[in-house]
Amino acid sequence: MSEFLLPDVGEGLTEAEIVSWKVKEGDTVEINDVIVEIETAKSIVELPSPFAGTVLGLLVPEGQTVAVGTPIISIGTPGEAPAAAPQPPSPAVDLTDIDLSNPAASGGGEGESLVGRNKAERGALRRARRGSASPASEAGAQAQLQLQGAFAPGGAQSHEVVPAEEAPVPATSAAAPPPSRPAEALVPAHTQSPRGDVRALAKPPVRKLAKDLGIDLATLTGSGSGGVITREDVQAAASGGPAPRMPEQYADLGRPGVAPMMGARETREPVKGVRKMMAQAMSRSAFTSPHVTEWITVDVTATMDFVERLKQRRELRDVKVSPLLVLARACILAMRRTPEINSWWDDAAQEVVYKGYVNLGIAAATPRGLVVPNVKDADQLSLVELARALGELTATAREGKTQPAEMAGGTFTITNVGVFGVDAGTPIINPGESAILCFGAVRKQPWVVSGPDGDQIVPRQITTLALSFDHRHIDGEKGSRFLADVAGILEDPASALLF
Repeated sequence: MSEFLLPDVGEGLTEAEIVSWKVKEGDTVEINDVIVEIETAKSIVELPSPFAGTVLGLLVPEGQTVAVGTPIISIGTPGEAPAAAPQPPSPAVDLTDIDLSNPAASGGGEGESLVGRNKAERGALRRARRGSASPASEAGAQAQLQLQGAFAPGGAQSHEVVPAEEAPVPATSAAAPPPSRPAEALVPAHTQSPRGDVRALAKPPVRKLAKDLGIDLATLTGSGSGGVITREDVQAAASGGPAPRMPEQYADLGRPGVAPMMGARETREPVKGVRKMMAQAMSRSAFTSPHVTEWITVDVTATMDFVERLKQRRELRDVKVSPLLVLARACILAMRRTPEINSWWDDAAQEVVYKGYVNLGIAAATPRGLVVPNVKDADQLSLVELARALGELTATAREGKTQPAEMAGGTFTITNVGVFGVDAGTPIINPGESAILCFGAVRKQPWVVSGPDGDQIVPRQITTLALSFDHRHIDGEKGSRFLADVAGILEDPASALLF
């Protein structure tokens, strides 16, 4: 048997989350077969099997984050059968979860009491009624029988309900004070309720959380050992699971004149993986690099016309062509006049590092967070090659398949907020770079155009560009010149011939 240890698939990563298993116990795998999908702090990565054989066990469940070096799967020799899974132990009785103030919480309604389901239990109860046991031992025996019956095979659904007149009533004496807890109250959390349904198995803190979030535990399926409902189960339900039940403390919201509560009042979501790395990187950049942002509004009518002509080109018919392609090309060309935009401030060495290549990053929003893959050596690509590279980059990012190497080594980034209908923003510089350009939405607006007949107001395609740059080594003159050069190319794509 061989155990596959979680590897470091990035640059010094310490942990990863198991997103989904691609195999199950008993499957036969070959070397380099994809067996699991993990999420690191940078991206989702598919791991191939380093062994050939039979899957004996998946050692880490989906959704769990483990450290690098942790065994995650065991693989045996071909044909080897997985070991039989051990039976889960019976859940322990949690007496702190019993509501002593509510007799119905014991599992029986008014005039009813739960008793054991076998003859031995009923015989013990009859002997108790005849006075063959002391009051104290009688109460203890009844409680013990109830607990044994609750955890017998078949669970609460197999319990019999005996009328109250047949159930033993413990006597008390002056020498022996009545027990502080009725025997009927010692019924586990998963026994029958007065409604006849089965109560879910959960610990008191989880029950309190469910009550606060308005979640009915009876609607959940526990993911813990023995079907126990966990905190994660409740949080998942609150964020998009079954319809929550209104908490008792908010019951008056249903009265006339009181606004209804829309879902849970609060939910919590762990910060991990790509989102955690994004938060750390943006915080570090925002508080170490003095950001300056400049804006410019541009008439991009000529660029939009140019894009339509490019779409008709035979070599670009199978490639997505958009204004982003022209903007990317414009940025690469404008850097020739302002190389500081493509440099980096090395704080440790107190040096400015000028890059002789352009690794063009495109910020992409994914369900797991913001990622910034980059096109390597974008300055060496033709317009057609750049279009293909951008298409592949964005498609991979949306699928969550971007690899760590594709996000490393960026020199300049473009973030396109126009796809969300946003005009512009103040972007934060990606760590390791010195500038980032925000591309806003292209809208048809009235614009003053000068011509032979004087100034005229005509509808034009207008957008806004916003450039954030590191003011430690890029002064306002350099940032303004770069931004003006990019805007000039977008206003008249033919002016790119001048660069």
